[in-house]
This record gives sequence, C-alpha cells and structure tokens, in this order.
Amino acid sequence: MAGEAGALALCGRCRGARLARLRRRGPYAAGVKSRSLLLLAGLLLATAVQAKPRHARPEPPPRPLGLRPAVVAFADELAAAQGWDAAALREQLGGALDLPKVRQLILPAAVGTAKNWAAYRERFIEPKRLDAGLAFWAGNEAALARAESQYGVPAEIVVGILGVETFYGRITGGFKVLDALATLAFDFPAEHPRAAERQAFFRNELAEFLKLCRENGLDAGEVRGSYAGALGWPQFMPGSWRQHAVDFDGDGRIDLINSPVDAIGSVAHYLSEYGWKPGETTHYSVRLPADPITRRRLLAPDIKPHFTAAELVEAGAEPSEAAREYAGKLAVIELQNGPQKPPTVLLGTGNFWVVTRYNWSAYYAMAVIELGQAVARARAATRAASAPHTGLQSK
Repeated sequence: MAGEAGALALCGRCRGARLARLRRRGPYAAGVKSRSLLLLAGLLLATAVQAKPRHARPEPPPRPLGLRPAVVAFADELAAAQGWDAAALREQLGGALDLPKVRQLILPAAVGTAKNWAAYRERFIEPKRLDAGLAFWAGNEAALARAESQYGVPAEIVVGILGVETFYGRITGGFKVLDALATLAFDFPAEHPRAAERQAFFRNELAEFLKLCRENGLDAGEVRGSYAGALGWPQFMPGSWRQHAVDFDGDGRIDLINSPVDAIGSVAHYLSEYGWKPGETTHYSVRLPADPITRRRLLAPDIKPHFTAAELVEAGAEPSEAAREYAGKLAVIELQNGPQKPPTVLLGTGNFWVVTRYNWSAYYAMAVIELGQAVARARAATRAASAPHTGLQSK
C-alpha cells in the first residue's frame, strides 16, 4: 500500500501487520495466498462454528461515531483551514460508522507469530495470479513501457506491485473508506503498541481523504477500499494519492480506482520519488557467518542498507561475486521459513529498500520482485513460443 512511506503504505505498516496475519494477510509478517485461502477459510469457519455457543447473540451493528469532542474539534479545524461548511462536516463525520472489525484488523500479529517466507511466496507466485499478470501486461504494454522510460522503474516491478496489492484490480477492498478512517482516527485501539502515533497518522489520512474526494468529485460516503483506507488498483493511502499519483492516461483527472494506466504511472512515479535507480538490481545472494553474535549484528539494521560489501566480508560473510562489485551499501535480510527450516538470507540494495517504501516488509518486497520476475519469464516464454520460425530447412 502506498502511504506516507510508512503506511503506504497500508499502510505499509498497517497492511504489513495485517498481511502477516491473514494472508498471513501479508507481511508485516509473512503469510501468503494460493495454498489455500479457501482451505484456511474453511478451517477457520469450522473452528468458529464449533466454538460458537448454540444461542450466541449476533454482533451488534456498528454505531455512528457521533459528535464526540474530538470529532467536533477535528471537523471545525479542517473546515476553517479549507473554507468548508463546518456544520456539514460535523454531520458527515459524526455519522461515520465506528467499525469494530477495522479496530480488530489494525492490531499487529501476536508476538511470537511464526513467519514463513515459503508459504507467503506461494500465495502470490501461483498460476492464477501469473495468468492475470500476463493478461495485464499484454493489455497495458504501452503504458508500462512508457512508465519505465519516463520514471526508470522496470515494468516487472510495477506488475509485481499491482499483482500483490490487488490481484490486478480484482481485490481493492470492501470497506467504506470514510468509516474505516474515521474509526482509526477517533477510536484507534488503545492496546496497539504505537496507538498515539498511528491514530495521529490516520487523522491526517482522514483529512487527506476528504480533500481528495472534494478535488476529484468523489462521494466520500461511497468510496470503498481497504480496512486501513488504502484506495484503488495500487492501494495508495489518500495522502500518497494526493502527493504521488499522476494522470498517466491523459484524460485530465487522476483515477486510481478505475484507470489501470493511471495506476501504472502512479506506482512508477512513487518509486522514482523514493529514489529508484534505473539499472540497479534489487538484491544479491550471501552466506552469513555461523557465529550468532555476528549474525545478529549484521541483521540488526533490517531492511535499511547499512554495510558495504567489504565490511560484510570483513565480518565473515560471503557475498556473491556480483554483490562484491556493488558500490553502495547493502542490507542483510533474513526471511524466516517457519520453525523447522533454515531462513532465506539475502542482501538488499538501495532499490530493494525503495520497494519497501511501498510496504515496510522484506517479505512483501520479495513477493513483489519475484512475482514480477515470474510474469516476465512467462511473458518471454509465451512470446518465444508464438514467434514465427525463420530458419531454413535443410534438404
């Protein structure tokens, strides 16, 4: 999701955390799609049915936030700053629904939840998503090539992001964004470890969303997106939409909800704004030293590039030959594969870090990269198979 870089994302952080949980919903931990959301859903449903008391009462419907002091103060301040009708804005925000489900989804995964890169990867690099990626690339070849030429971001990276984020526009979220953002802005769960910081972020995103709707003629009460308020094909947070989205199809308006071409240009522009370097790879292979203290030191900076190749060699690591020639700093990244298997370890370049500005998770970034690469390989194979044979037959 693209957000302030941190919620970008979906919310980079939000979405990351939840991703980890349901797909595992995605990394902010690591779980993933294909091996069977259907099976997982069935198991969860069966468990829920077994655990439910015979006469359990249905969950009460969501209630409006109402004109609590924080809502009134927010409405009055925003209306004054934008020259809007304060009474109308109070009514609109007070009528937004407080969604218990959103408060539940925004909570991070429980401490100790096992991460599994192999399982997470399977959810995205699977036949249906690959076929959808091929069709998307074929239908938007010109726009992808133009975005790569203009912003320097390879088509496969854009294809990977849109495939992971929304299955190429198929899954963009069913929550009313006004309700979701208002819930998180005024009733953020206090048990979240960073509740104050996140609530402030979502208040800002609520203001950005209301501005966005006014600027683009959208009905704020009807726009739908993720539980964290991410929007459209690329799942941009409202603030990211207003700051980074572009009118790439040239129709005079930015529409990330209905225009895949605008989504393509906006994703490429977003990554370029965060420092994507054309021609630079995203990661290299490496073997880490066995000493646990040294490993912990090398892994401590996480996704932020921190070490030169020479420093890694001095610490006892064995970067690939290509990595040793890389002039910039590298991040030592560990992707866990569950409790029984060894982790996957790699070196992330500056471009790997740029991908994580979309969602602050190494699992997410690798899923994007590998999905894009898989679609590119499938596309090349398809084109090669359909190319006419021009060789001369021997007599």
